[in-house]
Amino acid sequence: MAVSLALTSANARVTNPEPIRAAILHTVSDMEAAWNRGDFKGYMAGFQNPGVVFVSGGRMQADWQGTLDHYVRDYGGAPDRRGTLHFYEMKIDVLAPDAAMLVGHYHLERPDHPQEGINTRLFRKVGGRWVIAMNHVSSYEAHAAAP
Repeated sequence: MAVSLALTSANARVTNPEPIRAAILHTVSDMEAAWNRGDFKGYMAGFQNPGVVFVSGGRMQADWQGTLDHYVRDYGGAPDRRGTLHFYEMKIDVLAPDAAMLVGHYHLERPDHPQEGINTRLFRKVGGRWVIAMNHVSSYEAHAAAP
């Protein structure tokens, strides 16, 4: 009961969630742009450093650095290998003044193995910035370009 009251109290303090949603969408937009120009460190600026929990392919990455290493290893090099990333159909639920949940789709277009999937992301406000504290990816090979 005490936890329920604490959560209700925290939610009550978010009188206007729109600025939070806008800030989170801005973070995601910056991440998408960084990926598409081949700037993996810029992409990773959207994640909590060092404490992000990243789950993908049934595995947990080590931490922020482990996730960056994964992206460089698996997607680095030529632009065709990296592909073009697009996030869409994002739903954001503001949970508290410093916490929000985003569930959205992504499409990674590339000549070999285009991917489609869903991200579930817990955003936290850390040091005045909205960053991803937990990221869970469910992906599959795509057969058509994103809308």
